[in-house]
Amino acid sequence: MPDSPLFTAAAIAVIVLAVAVVVGVGLKVIRSFRDLGTDAERATYTTLHAASKAGQHLRGGLHPAGAAKASKQLRILLRCDALAITDTDSVLAWDGAAEDLRPTLMRLAAEVLSTGRTVVVPRAGHPATSDHHHDFSAVIAPIRAGSKVVGSVAALAPAAGAGLVRATSEVADWIAAQLELAELESSRTLLMEAEVRALRAQISPHFIYNSLNAIASFINTDPARARELVVEFADFTRYSFRRHGDFTTVAEELRCIDRYLLLERARFGERVQVSLRIAPEVLSTVIPFLSLQPLVENAVRHGLEAKEGPGHITICANDSGAFAEVTIEDDGVGMDPEHLRSVLAGHTDGDHVGLRNVDARLRQVYGDEHGLVIDTAPGEGTMITMRVPKSQPDHDA
Repeated sequence: MPDSPLFTAAAIAVIVLAVAVVVGVGLKVIRSFRDLGTDAERATYTTLHAASKAGQHLRGGLHPAGAAKASKQLRILLRCDALAITDTDSVLAWDGAAEDLRPTLMRLAAEVLSTGRTVVVPRAGHPATSDHHHDFSAVIAPIRAGSKVVGSVAALAPAAGAGLVRATSEVADWIAAQLELAELESSRTLLMEAEVRALRAQISPHFIYNSLNAIASFINTDPARARELVVEFADFTRYSFRRHGDFTTVAEELRCIDRYLLLERARFGERVQVSLRIAPEVLSTVIPFLSLQPLVENAVRHGLEAKEGPGHITICANDSGAFAEVTIEDDGVGMDPEHLRSVLAGHTDGDHVGLRNVDARLRQVYGDEHGLVIDTAPGEGTMITMRVPKSQPDHDA
């Protein structure tokens, strides 16, 4: 029965248990909130978090899409009613209140863009563009790229005190720093592209000339072999001169090497012998485009070509935990270690361009600890080791 003492006691027990659970959860939430630290520490965390989020959207430069996303975070930093970001021609983003003032902002920002000085516009200085009236002052600060003003930041608030003026200027300088990082990233990408073009230019005259001569030598004596070599040559050059992507996979680079060696063996015959030991799990590892083939070409041109009799190249790709490790070893003539250091430092023009180029690109992409490791000595051959991370979420083949 609903009114029985047993039911009433059970109901009270359930209610008490529920209250205890709620109180326990509440105390846990309060303790978690307290674990964040003092009010000052929580404010610091909020500021850093907002700056980090905004920075991600500005790394592509000063563009409407990134500025729109960044403005939301930057308004949190300044705690203003509205925040706008402009370039020198237009308003890129507006977040917050009073957006009907947007058409007048470029007129108000004209002095900032021309002089590079922060301007405070009192409430009377920007009448509304409609029948609405706004009680906002505006602080407009320049965004500089070097000595040039490339845009501005405008913060709108009921009063433009000294704190908001300083904070808006700091935000503008912070945006400028993000744009400089974006420019550096763009320059790094352009440098890598230039180095790949330089490597292609180094490959083309030497290798293409020799390959075409080798193909020509088979046209009369072995037409089928000549046709096969023409197809391999076409595939090799198509890969080497492709226009998309700074990265490829170990598998693709090995296919390129196979075509390269097929063409070189047409020229050298049995003088070039090759062994491969490849771990299947590293085949999908992403590596910089044309980073293995130049090392094999170096082994042929500078190791075996100058050697009397046959020479041997061993190519190994091993799984080394979080890394893929590729070694290319030849038993050719080797080189002086001091000369090698001079080559890698860029002090020797026109010699071992492929080695220097690959080493520089690996260091740019992964850091100095991932440059080529080269063991060599005169008459002792050369072993080159390349070690790259297997997981590279920012790089697509």
